[in-house]
Amino acid sequence: MVALLRYGRYPKPHPECPAIAMSADIEARLRRETEADVLFDRFSRGRYSTDASIYQIEPLGVAVPKTQADLAAIVAIAGEAGVPVLMRGGGTSQCGQTVGRALVVDCSKHLNRIIEFDPDRRRITVEPGLVLDRLNGYLRSHKLFFPVDVSTSAQATLGGMAGNNSCGSRSIRYGNMVHNVAGIDALLANGSEHRFAEVSGNLAELDEPGRVLTQDLRAIASRHAQAIDERFPKLLRRVGGYNIDMVPPEGGNLAKLLVGSEGTLAAFQRLTLDLQEIPAHRTLGVCHFPRFYDAMDATQHIVTLGPTAVELVDRTLIELAREIPIFARSMDKFIQGKPDAVLLVEFAGEDADEQLAKLRQLVEMMGELGFPGAVVEATDPAFQAEIWEVRKAGLNIVMSMKGDGKPVSFIEDCAVELKDLAEYTDRLTQVFHKHGTEGTWYAHASVGTLHVRPILNLKQEHGAKQMRAIAEEAFAMVREYKGSHSGEHGDGLVRSEFHLPMFGPELVGAFGEIKQRFDPDGRFNPGKIVDPPKMDDRSLFRFKPGYRTDVPSTALDWSDWAGFAGAVEMCNNNGACRKSDANVMCPSFRVTGDEQHLTRGRANTLRLAISGQLGPDAFTDPAMAETMSLCVGCKGCKRECPTGVDMARMKTEVMYHYRRRHGIPLKDKLVAYLPRYAPWASRLAPLMNLRDKLPGLAKLSESWLGFSARRPLPKWHFGRFRPAFQSDGEAGDVVLLADTFTTWFEPENARAAERVLASAGYRVHVIEDGGRPLCCGRTFLAAGLVDQAREEARRALAALQPALDAGWPILGLEPSCLFSLRDEWTVLGLGDDRPAGQAMLVEEFLSREARAGRLNLPLRSLPQRRALLHGHCHQKAFATMGAVEGVLRLIPELEVRTVTSSCCGMAGAFGYDAKTYDASMAMGELSLLPAVRAADADTLIVADGTSCRQQIRDGAGREAEHVIRLLDRALA
Repeated sequence: MVALLRYGRYPKPHPECPAIAMSADIEARLRRETEADVLFDRFSRGRYSTDASIYQIEPLGVAVPKTQADLAAIVAIAGEAGVPVLMRGGGTSQCGQTVGRALVVDCSKHLNRIIEFDPDRRRITVEPGLVLDRLNGYLRSHKLFFPVDVSTSAQATLGGMAGNNSCGSRSIRYGNMVHNVAGIDALLANGSEHRFAEVSGNLAELDEPGRVLTQDLRAIASRHAQAIDERFPKLLRRVGGYNIDMVPPEGGNLAKLLVGSEGTLAAFQRLTLDLQEIPAHRTLGVCHFPRFYDAMDATQHIVTLGPTAVELVDRTLIELAREIPIFARSMDKFIQGKPDAVLLVEFAGEDADEQLAKLRQLVEMMGELGFPGAVVEATDPAFQAEIWEVRKAGLNIVMSMKGDGKPVSFIEDCAVELKDLAEYTDRLTQVFHKHGTEGTWYAHASVGTLHVRPILNLKQEHGAKQMRAIAEEAFAMVREYKGSHSGEHGDGLVRSEFHLPMFGPELVGAFGEIKQRFDPDGRFNPGKIVDPPKMDDRSLFRFKPGYRTDVPSTALDWSDWAGFAGAVEMCNNNGACRKSDANVMCPSFRVTGDEQHLTRGRANTLRLAISGQLGPDAFTDPAMAETMSLCVGCKGCKRECPTGVDMARMKTEVMYHYRRRHGIPLKDKLVAYLPRYAPWASRLAPLMNLRDKLPGLAKLSESWLGFSARRPLPKWHFGRFRPAFQSDGEAGDVVLLADTFTTWFEPENARAAERVLASAGYRVHVIEDGGRPLCCGRTFLAAGLVDQAREEARRALAALQPALDAGWPILGLEPSCLFSLRDEWTVLGLGDDRPAGQAMLVEEFLSREARAGRLNLPLRSLPQRRALLHGHCHQKAFATMGAVEGVLRLIPELEVRTVTSSCCGMAGAFGYDAKTYDASMAMGELSLLPAVRAADADTLIVADGTSCRQQIRDGAGREAEHVIRLLDRALA
């Protein structure tokens, strides 16, 4: 214990400390001596004050190194100033490892390169900020992968995974991070660089400092060998403390000591990883159990079949997933009835027949255990992927509970032997009941590590007391079973305190000796593993004593979320929005890599602002508007965020209050009020279109108004859309919603829709109000002018009353306009939600009629036989892409391929703004524009969004068409 006494207590959030007084000097030095992004403003510090744990500690500042030289300089500058350093990757730690009163060093944006790759040796060296999914995407063509498959693979960095000794679903086959790291290049506290890797017994290959360090570490391990043998759990899933048990008396690999050290010993520069071959074939069985206990008891038998994974999904997670749009359809496909729990059992290998045989053995074993017919067999890779996506999202799904009570992470990855698993989980459930709560369960049944989260309200002192009591009883029970209190997510702030009863005084002292040898001044991530604070110190919580929110009267209805604050607080910081794949969420982060321009970053900023933690009037501060500036309102988060954070709607609320305080610029006013002045502007169409014809006018519009001179504006049509005729309508009546953009800029689309619907036998009604087209209010909402949007919606709603009363479908062409009726109109306080049930895109309606066998639309083939389809963000958010694809396939002999793309980047006026033009084009270049350029000249380009078509025209030089235009041309 002597080593522990050399350290001061963990610094509180706002200590009187010389390091804080010196923060301005550090900021100046970092700006002067490095190329790093240096973020010391209050809003940035706030965004980095949380991870995915229950804790919040404001850092001294943030540095984002661009090079390894930057990283070395940052550590040196902090060391000279006596300031703690906290290394951070994706910021998704569950236990508070990546928050602290320190200089945070974010490696995820720039230090993410692959340094060296040897496919023959199956070994690769990477920088610590590289995300696991990106690594595996690179390795896929070599039929290799890194096998530590954590559920946060889309956002977890390799450096963070090594710091936490991550494990993943398939650790029963491949082991933990510590078993797959071959070497680590690291910066030590004294500024020296050292490579930790396999060494011989005589240490001849090491320099003098390395040899001395290795000898010292071996001596520590040797002195405590008996205690290590007696106190370290004999389990695969044991990631608590330092891996002192892996320091051999001679030879060995000291990189394994750094794995799981949570950034407390050194700063990682590079990681050398061992790779595995991708199994050629997989099968998956979903085993259903009527009782949770039965699933736990069966696991010890199932693992004898040699699976690569056995993952638990409990009833709570099943029920919550069924309520989330992105998962609902998948759940119906693989969940039968209402099981209390299911186990996902995977087999993988090179021989397809062998994996099928194992799946049959699983079915037989389930019958022998008393559960005949209880296995859903998944042999199709796409079906398996759907199932695994639900499991991977387990944390976010359980966190989608609304209200102040949330499943809390603090005992979530204890590990016990499989023979004890059923009894342990049953006893722990009784502990929850004793303290008046329930728990959610999921994850790694195969290795006795279940992610269990009691539902607590940590805004209240009672919730914190419940957490302490449950933790003490749970950890005592784990020790009784000779298990591990930390089986995957590490120690951090939540479990380090419990090392003393877990490992005993001697080993806790040994951990202190290790820390002292590496970091004598305690500057690397203090308070983790060694000398921790109390885990229930509420001053360290995200919801600290006295936490309260003060939200001005809202423009939108947030009652479904128990208010605006409740909606904001749904963000659990797990960072699903940090994805780098080509789905929708979050396009601004994908092009900037900045925490500020991320759904999580925006939500954190909002929470801090409305709770008074960013100073007075922070909610309407220009820094808040800047935080929202690159949110394109794509609604990707509405669908893809498992906790349902709807940042597009939140931005509308924020901009409403911001505009009321600061007013609205002329450019934004011109865009917002477009529906109102369009009838007069269209009469001057030739004059309005001169902007992009006369030299100098585009530059003038940029300097005066802010419209980018690099982007032509939409072309006004002198002749607006007017209904041409009405059919007899044997098939029924429909309303065609001719929106502002269609009416004044692309009237040919409405005319095509009219012809197609009439050809199918529908009587088409185009409803106007006093000769002015109806408006959804979208342009006003985008500018934060909610009152004006509500006025337009009420005007349209009044005009639509006869159609609504008659039950006629309200059909739209422009996704952003049509979906306003299904989304924003429901929170504008209109008093009539019928439009949400009757409004649909034209292609949704045609697809529905075709599936029902009611569509009589004679179509012939087109000269072009291939179509490349780009989906509008709102089509993806509202899960209507299947309808677009289905309608296109009604055209005979047309081959349809959908671009896997995020937001096109135009997003209404966003792409026209000189300030955001570059970001707009960068979003388009992520996947859409390259895919369009790669399409041959005979391929039709299809996009239903007017903004999408404009972006494709400007960025790829191709003309894209609305799906209705293709159907019109294909009319027989």
